[in-house]
Amino acid sequence: MHPFLNGILIGLTLALLVGPALFVLLQTSIHRGFKAGLLIALGIFLSDLTVIILTYQGFSQILGEDPRQNFYFSLIGGLILIIFGTVTFTRKPEETVKGERDDEEIKVPGPMIYILKGYFLNIANPGVWFVWITAMVGVSSNYGVNSNGIVYFFAGAILTILSTDALKCFVAHQLKGILTNRVIGLLNKGVGVLLVAMGFFLVIDVFLNLKSLITFLH
Repeated sequence: MHPFLNGILIGLTLALLVGPALFVLLQTSIHRGFKAGLLIALGIFLSDLTVIILTYQGFSQILGEDPRQNFYFSLIGGLILIIFGTVTFTRKPEETVKGERDDEEIKVPGPMIYILKGYFLNIANPGVWFVWITAMVGVSSNYGVNSNGIVYFFAGAILTILSTDALKCFVAHQLKGILTNRVIGLLNKGVGVLLVAMGFFLVIDVFLNLKSLITFLH
């Protein structure tokens, strides 16, 4: 099978994975609109591209195949998720002004804010590094380090992820019409709790290696 098609299959698989960036992507699409969700998706795309490029250039030798080997990376990533989660949890749904400005959004952040939010939320997740480093190792062994097959593979993967993220934004935005401010407020709190929980998991895992403990208990 052509490397590009293999990349598409991997991209579809990764698109199904649940992570902090996915929650923010859906929440932003519902709360801020389809275009804002697309900007979050663009930030995620750019962060994936950054990780892939750094990994290809040998950054995996610095980070290690297991991102948990980098104490500060995992710690900072967890703290970023906790901060984003806290802000999301405390944010109240914005009321629209009745009349001529019913469809106008109030205090909408600039496009770059959304892009940076998607970028840092995704790149701060050690799991993202682990996935792409693992993929780079496997693809390099199959196609060769300097092969064009690597380019085709990762192009197929990240373009598929970007496309599916755009589809998620569209579907989530369609739900906005049936959601009240109260429901959106609860959604904010739910996403905030999930982000904070993931952040605490990363921070605590740095010291206790929770994954090993969970495996031991089973």
